[in-house]
Amino acid sequence: MHWFGIALLAAAGVVFFRWFVRRVDSIGRERPFPWLAVPVLVLAGLGFLTPWFLRVRLEARLAKAASAIVGAPLEVHCQSFGEAFVDVGIELGYVAFGSDGVPEMRTLLKRAPCAALADYVRSDKSAPSREQIVAVHTLTHEAMHMSGFTNEAETECLAMQRDAEMARLLGAEADAAAALATNYWVTVYPRMPGPYRTSACGPGGELDLGSPDAPWL
Repeated sequence: MHWFGIALLAAAGVVFFRWFVRRVDSIGRERPFPWLAVPVLVLAGLGFLTPWFLRVRLEARLAKAASAIVGAPLEVHCQSFGEAFVDVGIELGYVAFGSDGVPEMRTLLKRAPCAALADYVRSDKSAPSREQIVAVHTLTHEAMHMSGFTNEAETECLAMQRDAEMARLLGAEADAAAALATNYWVTVYPRMPGPYRTSACGPGGELDLGSPDAPWL
């Protein structure tokens, strides 16, 4: 859609240029400025470009936070409207792994979690909605995949122990970040499908990193 916005701005430039080089007709009369065409084309072009610009800015913010979690440069792509239109998957995020088991340093986040993350980033983060809590965790979960973990239960457990850090990186105060992580652990994790849960995840469990950010503390 942003290409259409660029095309409209280009069309405005063409209309302006044609007026500029032919401001006077063949008998010396000044041609009126195209006050209707140019503003309409510019406003329409900016209207199409604004959502794209906001998505790119959000992607950069999310990528910076995910990169800090992993300790390596990562790319976060928020699903566009066109991509969502043909998408039939139910997952909230996705990281591709090569045949050698090495992940791409890029994740796709679906439109719903990206929208929730945008709302979370703009909020004061003191009372995130369930959708925002899940979205923050989805970003952490996909960051864990990009760091090399493939098993969903292990990835989920390690991500929960980094959710508070992710929330802080997105601008939350320490208490609000800890509350978000605990909320996910208490209300969302127990209802996750079997492949995402394991008895090794919890206080003193095999996957307990002993982190002060663990949601069960």
